[in-house]
Amino acid sequence: KIPENVTASVKCSVVTVKGARGELTKSFKHLALDVYMVDKNTIKVEKWFCKKKQIAAVRTVCSHIENMFKGVTLGFQYKMRAVYAHFPINCSVSEQGSLVEVRNFLGEKYIRKVRMAAGVTVENSKAQKDELIVQGNSIEDVSKSAALIQQCTTVKNKD
Repeated sequence: KIPENVTASVKCSVVTVKGARGELTKSFKHLALDVYMVDKNTIKVEKWFCKKKQIAAVRTVCSHIENMFKGVTLGFQYKMRAVYAHFPINCSVSEQGSLVEVRNFLGEKYIRKVRMAAGVTVENSKAQKDELIVQGNSIEDVSKSAALIQQCTTVKNKD
C-alpha cells in the first residue's frame, strides 16, 4: 500500500518514491523478483517457484520500500553521544553539516574527518552536551554515516 501524499513509480525493478521531504530511488535488479504496480496505490513484489531463502528476499524488498515511504514523509534521525573518561572529545561540524571533525580523541593530535553520505546532514544538539544528530531521508545513508562516525573512534592496540 502506498500512503497518501506519496507518489511512487516502478520501472524495471527500480522503485522511485516522491514525498514532502524529497525523492528516493532504489534498484532491485540484482534480485530475481517481479516488482510492479497493480494500481496507483499498490506495489506488488512476487517470486515464483522458490526456496525458503529466496522467499525471505520478498519480505526484505517490501521492508526497503516501506522505509522509503517513511523516509520521504518523516525522515530518519540518529542521535549519538561522545563519551569519554579523561580527554574531552571535541566534535565539530563544518561544510553545512556534511563533515564531522573529531578532535582530541584519547588526547591525540590527529584530526579525524568523516564525510556524510549524500543527502545526510549532521548537527550538534542544542539541548544535550556532546551529542550529534544525524538526519536524512534514506535510512541506509543515515545509518552508514552514523556508523562511519563511530568507526573512526575505535580504539586500536590498547589491550
